[in-house]
Amino acid sequence: YYTFLYFIISMRYFFKLHTVILIPKGPTHSCMLLTRTPYNAKDLTSHVHSGHLGPMLQGYDNATDVIVEDGYIRVVQDVRGKYGSEGDYVMNRPLHGPQNPTPVDDSTDTYDTIDWLVKNVPESNGKVGTLGISYDGFEPLMALVNPHPALKVAVPMNPMVDGWMGDDWFHNGAFREQNISYIYEQVASRENSIKWWSNYHDEYDLFVQAGSAGELGHRYGMEQLGFWSKMIAHPAYDAFWSDQALDKILAAQPLQVPVMLVHSLWDAEDSYGALAVYSAIKPKDTRGDMVKLVLGPWYHGQEIEEGSALGVVRFGTDTAKYFREQVLRPFLAQYLKDGAPKADIAPVTAFETGTNQWRRLDRWPLACESGCPATSRALYLQPDQKLAFTRPVARAGYAEYISDPGRPTPYRARPIQPAGYEPGQTWSIWLVDDQREPSGRTDVLTFTTDVLTAPVKISGRPEVHLIASPSGTDSDWVVKLIDVYPDQVAPQAEMGGYQLAVGMDIMRGRYRESFVNPKPIEPNKPLPYRFSLPANNHVFLPGHRIMVQVQSSWFPLYDRNPQTYVPNIFFAKPADYRKATQRIYFSSVDASYVALPVVEN
Repeated sequence: YYTFLYFIISMRYFFKLHTVILIPKGPTHSCMLLTRTPYNAKDLTSHVHSGHLGPMLQGYDNATDVIVEDGYIRVVQDVRGKYGSEGDYVMNRPLHGPQNPTPVDDSTDTYDTIDWLVKNVPESNGKVGTLGISYDGFEPLMALVNPHPALKVAVPMNPMVDGWMGDDWFHNGAFREQNISYIYEQVASRENSIKWWSNYHDEYDLFVQAGSAGELGHRYGMEQLGFWSKMIAHPAYDAFWSDQALDKILAAQPLQVPVMLVHSLWDAEDSYGALAVYSAIKPKDTRGDMVKLVLGPWYHGQEIEEGSALGVVRFGTDTAKYFREQVLRPFLAQYLKDGAPKADIAPVTAFETGTNQWRRLDRWPLACESGCPATSRALYLQPDQKLAFTRPVARAGYAEYISDPGRPTPYRARPIQPAGYEPGQTWSIWLVDDQREPSGRTDVLTFTTDVLTAPVKISGRPEVHLIASPSGTDSDWVVKLIDVYPDQVAPQAEMGGYQLAVGMDIMRGRYRESFVNPKPIEPNKPLPYRFSLPANNHVFLPGHRIMVQVQSSWFPLYDRNPQTYVPNIFFAKPADYRKATQRIYFSSVDASYVALPVVEN
């Protein structure tokens, strides 16, 4: 049984934040687990009003089994300006500095909250940990900036880190247009009472009909929303974005608190953040045990749910339960529970898809500096839609397609659902959709290897090296790395011929030379485009084939590139959207390839 308490905790400069504290009844000397959230602390902790904590903690960011069984004091707080907390809400409020002239931020609010907790919760042992997923995973990272001495451990899961480079708002400069409804509901009211609406069953039709993303926002009156106004005014990677990037911020901070970063290999929202922070802070781990990394075969946040499958892809065991019981539980206990033993956790705990096994690794990625057991191997696009590890021999060769902004390539089968987690929605698993439908389109190029006779294991981020020439002055490039299953899969018939994407991403061509200073593309000239796909830890098995797909729109997940250079695509006009002929080159001179981080056995 637990005592369920509401508190209003005063911050510096007199603002008060609404906080829910759930304390095990009876004599305790418990540690505290804090989550700060913009998603309503009351709802996250009181779905069922009983004396039992388990039914209460049905929220998005709670590893309920670990919290309940290990007797933690649970603290959930509304961030400044949301639900029961005072002040103005700012999306991912930047640290005090050039992008935030006020003296307060999420770092100071976390410090003040922990300070109050250790002084006013006598049932605690004075030790605090912080954890959360997505936006709630951004908060534990902010807590690492000038941390309170009582903060003993942080677990950011699928955190928002850099909204321009590869998390929620942009990927390599292309705007994630389907997130516009989230921005609208999150920013328009304190309690998310103002809801996005649409008369379209298929979001593809809604976004095509509106034209540019800026025009769609205008139709919904979003110029009144501060975050939206700033976003559309900063389409490039200028100081507005780079000043807020938490991997850069934490790279400049001393490492004072043990951290476990949790990354989902099929994360549809924040595929960039956890690994970027890991790369930034792991070099500071001179002791070798302060920074841990977990990579699981999950969608965004699935590590706190059931994890035996992802869509139709089965793993043979509940991978999320394994993480919570065998990794998260001992890690938290080591730093929070008095007298707990040191946890036997590898520097990197990574699930290997394909073979479906957990691996204990010394480092990530395995494909790194000299001495690592992996090498980069170029997988070349070839004539006749082939794909091979040998460089093309012909001195000339290309394939082409017509990219029509009037009929952009859907990112999944239509009708396209909203990006959300309401009952019946499948947004969370779209990254494992069968890619056979796009592979048959005339505006998608497909290249495939012969059937593999030996396994190909990759651990790291594949890197795209595309030689391409659009006929327009701007272009997007979408590249997919796909595991093609055999035509017959005896244990699971629906997997026969399945095209499982293991890594996909987009690059906006205007940023080919600089993310900060975009420029028009010279038409009809073969030019290199280089960008990384999300991280993989995957084995392409014998009998499978490897496929690469290339296309120029991924709609309406990302806004359409007009394929005519305009200063700001948010304000592109209908006349700017023009068809273009896209050529992809594969020759001994102009070779397009994907560099795979192959692990040699």
